[in-house]
Amino acid sequence: MPRAGLTPTTVARTARRLVDERGVPALTMSAVAAELGVAPPSLYKHVDGLEDLLGLVAVDAADQLARDLGDAVRGLAGRDALAALAHAYRAFARSHPGSYPLTQHRVAGEEFATAAARVLDCITAALAGYGAAAVDEHHVRVLRSSLHGFVDIEAGGGFALPVDIDDSFAVLVDSLDALLRAAASR
Repeated sequence: MPRAGLTPTTVARTARRLVDERGVPALTMSAVAAELGVAPPSLYKHVDGLEDLLGLVAVDAADQLARDLGDAVRGLAGRDALAALAHAYRAFARSHPGSYPLTQHRVAGEEFATAAARVLDCITAALAGYGAAAVDEHHVRVLRSSLHGFVDIEAGGGFALPVDIDDSFAVLVDSLDALLRAAASR
């Protein structure tokens, strides 16, 4: 019989916290079980194994990213929406250094596809204020890859130049805004 209060969601959230604290390589069924105060075999009543657990962590992380982005852009348009989206995206990556990368890799299953689609919907919503010409697959890809590239390099400590990283991020947002304004004017 499953332990009271233990669900796939609680197992996934505990695993996600561990991934954010220690990294994906440290994720084991034993580590999650220890955090939850159960024996490792008890987890198999809720997840099918480590690969399944990693998929649940990716879904949970993508869901949270979509919620954070949606909250950030709600009621905003144009540059305000873009800046809010960019800052929320960066804040999520900083706050969730282990699980953020899992949001960038396609995981099999409908749940991940749905969560990933919600992330894209938030990005599309942020672009909508620039007009129909700016809301296409190319601009969504440019925005995602620009933000991901920045947060990935930042997380890896790759910005070694003696200039303020926040100032560089502001330049990125300004550059994306200029690109989207140009697309809208065509």
